[in-house]
Amino acid sequence: MVERPYTLLSCGMSIDGYLDDAAQDRLLLSNEADFDRVDAERAGCDAILVGSNTIRQDDPRLMIRAESRVSARVARGEAPHPLKVTVTGSCDIDPAARFFTLGDAEKLVYCASARVGDARERLGKVATVVDGGDPVDLHRVTADLAARGVRRLMVEGGGSMHTQFLTAGLADELQLVVAPFFVGDSRAPRFVSDGDFPWGPAHRARLAGVRQIGDVVLLRYALSEKFED
Repeated sequence: MVERPYTLLSCGMSIDGYLDDAAQDRLLLSNEADFDRVDAERAGCDAILVGSNTIRQDDPRLMIRAESRVSARVARGEAPHPLKVTVTGSCDIDPAARFFTLGDAEKLVYCASARVGDARERLGKVATVVDGGDPVDLHRVTADLAARGVRRLMVEGGGSMHTQFLTAGLADELQLVVAPFFVGDSRAPRFVSDGDFPWGPAHRARLAGVRQIGDVVLLRYALSEKFED
């Protein structure tokens, strides 16, 4: 079996399963206490992965916020911040996005084979562009990350990435935060899209924990035998 990192999917959604609403501004689905929990999870990972659409829409920093956690990583001999990773078929990503410009962490862009040349011309000065296959194959991506020393990978979205990791059977753990409201707009992005998921009525995912964090609820699901309790 090809080695791959322990893979944790992290997501916040509304009661009715939406990641955002249809408005231009980002919808906040969590609270400060949970943002701090996510920060702690990031600090324990070697790499954080988001889809290119998340970079275009949310312009995330993907950096650890708490200086104490940054210092603890350095004391352990690790880089101050986890490696930043994205996956793209089109390579249509702005090199001025905060994903690339903020922080000294290495940035990796896994691109479809046919667009590698374009991606290196566009992003080669701000990231390492890697051939991810055509179409991009997440088994190939995770195997390459493992070869680069990534032992623990955190996937923070969006819905397309969650769907692809789950349907490919590449997720070991799901941390799902549920916000106490509805979005109620089919134009908005959902947690996952249609797909052939390993977990269904005949094969239920194991609920490993439930935790109230202020007005949100964290659900932890064990999705593989590698799950770390």
